[in-house]
Amino acid sequence: MKINKSILQLIKFGIVGVSNTLLTAVVIWLMLRKLNSSDYFANITGYVVGLMNSFIWNRKWTFESKAEISSTIIKFIVIFAVSYLLQLGALYLLLNFTEIDSYICQLMSMVVYTGTNFLLNKYYTFKS
Repeated sequence: MKINKSILQLIKFGIVGVSNTLLTAVVIWLMLRKLNSSDYFANITGYVVGLMNSFIWNRKWTFESKAEISSTIIKFIVIFAVSYLLQLGALYLLLNFTEIDSYICQLMSMVVYTGTNFLLNKYYTFKS
């Protein structure tokens, strides 16, 4: 059975996302517990490491991009920011205009982030 290319990319994107989340969490934990850094420095460091990991794996493995790194890295960062802001907007709307539990709102807004991030990276950042 042959899997549609977009479905396969979505699965790979999910695998990268899970590994990226674990890596970010480990880096934050190490920064806080072993290096005694501040919460904010640990958070920034974790997210920067996660963003770099995500770029490398999505560029090479998920989307198999042959484009120059310099032409894609800025796009990747911009797409991250756009996706995050849309997720934050969705979270705001869910928290303020529904009666849904706040944790469920967080999870629902993550779907907005993930879907937006995947589509924009597939069709803009790493388009073939």
